Amino acid sequence: MYLQKRNRILRKSAAIRSLVAETVLTPNDFIVPLFIDEGENIKTEIPSMPGYYRYSLDLIILEVKELWKLGIKCVLLFVKAKDEVKDNTGKEAWNPDGLMQRSIKAIKDAVPEMLVMTDVALDPYSIYGHDGIVDMEKGVILNDQTVEALTLMSLSHAEAGADFIAPSDMMDGRIGAFRKALEENGYTDVGIMSYSAKYASCFYGPFRDALDSAPGFGDKKTYQMNYANRIEAINETLQDVEQGADIVMVKPAMAYLDIIREVKNAVTIPVSAYHVSGEYAMIKAAAARGWVDENKAIIESLTAIKRAGADLIATYFAKDAVKLLSENL
Repeated sequence: MYLQKRNRILRKSAAIRSLVAETVLTPNDFIVPLFIDEGENIKTEIPSMPGYYRYSLDLIILEVKELWKLGIKCVLLFVKAKDEVKDNTGKEAWNPDGLMQRSIKAIKDAVPEMLVMTDVALDPYSIYGHDGIVDMEKGVILNDQTVEALTLMSLSHAEAGADFIAPSDMMDGRIGAFRKALEENGYTDVGIMSYSAKYASCFYGPFRDALDSAPGFGDKKTYQMNYANRIEAINETLQDVEQGADIVMVKPAMAYLDIIREVKNAVTIPVSAYHVSGEYAMIKAAAARGWVDENKAIIESLTAIKRAGADLIATYFAKDAVKLLSENL
């Protein structure tokens, strides 16, 4: 049989496959989420995220230095607030001596070149575990009052030295409010990476375990997006771009590859995706049972996210992935 085109010619060896690969991962693609706890010399494994830890500030500095040596250039900070500072106002979130603010300063002092992004949402500081201020009489999360609180939080992060704030709350109008406040207060070089299309997903469970931030009542479906919707993601993202976002994010990643591609096609600014804790935990659990090859699953999953259109990927596998890439897996 005579074939005019033999597609397998471009697949016959590792060398040719590498040369014609359309999607290539590098350390520059990754954002590393870091969980920070109060205290000293603390490294606590998160039960639902095997191999991932919460660190005290002294140890997080060592971790950041290691990440930089590996070629990773960006971290995204989350803190575990003590129960005694939690309330329904979120005021600890803009405490200049709070754990987040101290962490930003310490990391920038230790590794000045590292790009530091910070989570902006009230759930770590809320007695109710919600991303905003709660009206308990009505059982609702108050949008505008929350935006005011988050604006104070954002300014405190900027003052501490954050390079980017990363609002994950999904309140309406918050990007415009943050951009206005940053400009008016002289933080004109602080960027905003907006969680623009953040879905109400079951895949966040291990993250809430990590920070003890599960909602104390109800769920987050009145402010996070319905996973059945696609066009809504585009509308949310375009509004954030118009209001001044520098990077937009889709979260989760693996179950939302179609949304990543839709967003990428709709905007001209960088698109990030969050490979979330539940997606991490599924790979870890399957690998522990011998059902998948963990290393191959890591690289294939992250490549799929980038192939879908993500310019940046926040992932708990970042350090593992960089090491695997150096081995040419």
